[in-house]
Amino acid sequence: MPVEFDPARDLKIAPSILSADFARLGEEVRAIEEQGCDWVHIDVMDGHFVPNITIGPDVVAALRPHCKTVMDCHLMISPADPYLEAFAKAGADIITIHAEAGPHLDRSLQYIRSLGCKAGVALNPSTPESVIEYCLDKIDMVLVMTVNPGFGGQKFLHSQLPKMERVRKMIGERPIWLQIDGGVTPETAPLARAAGVDSMVAGSAVFKGGTPQHYGENIAAIRKACA
Repeated sequence: MPVEFDPARDLKIAPSILSADFARLGEEVRAIEEQGCDWVHIDVMDGHFVPNITIGPDVVAALRPHCKTVMDCHLMISPADPYLEAFAKAGADIITIHAEAGPHLDRSLQYIRSLGCKAGVALNPSTPESVIEYCLDKIDMVLVMTVNPGFGGQKFLHSQLPKMERVRKMIGERPIWLQIDGGVTPETAPLARAAGVDSMVAGSAVFKGGTPQHYGENIAAIRKACA
């Protein structure tokens, strides 16, 4: 689906299906959408760039008919370039790659956009925001990792809050989302929102409880905490 930038910067909540029931992924995607999420976040891990293996483009393609909102694909893989076309064809709306995963970030971002997708850049906790300074005009979203990537259920790294503020200042009035991923809860979300974040990935905080009703309550709690 077409992804339009929201100039009002209203908060986008993107539950990560990494914390969903993998035996029922289609149902889980439909449930979080019905319960008020804005985007569906898909964590792709290769067991090489990060110490975990999750899903590939075939699963993304299988989920696309179940996803009526934005399919937000976060590629924690290296190299990423050989797989970008496959994820675009599978139905990704946003493709986020890691600045640390390849030598030619500017070229990779241009390629993502040429495939008809929005282009995101993720920054690991130890990576400075300066790496995106010279390619901001190719970026649609900056993802500040608030945990070390690879596993769900980790605790929020408060050390990343100043980085969020600096990235927000770099973005200025450009139509670029600022997203965080990792340890998002009703307690940590307001801190990130105050730092200028307008998209939040939440996994275990959304899927805890295991029923659609719980998902709706959990999404609402994060949104309310940031209001």
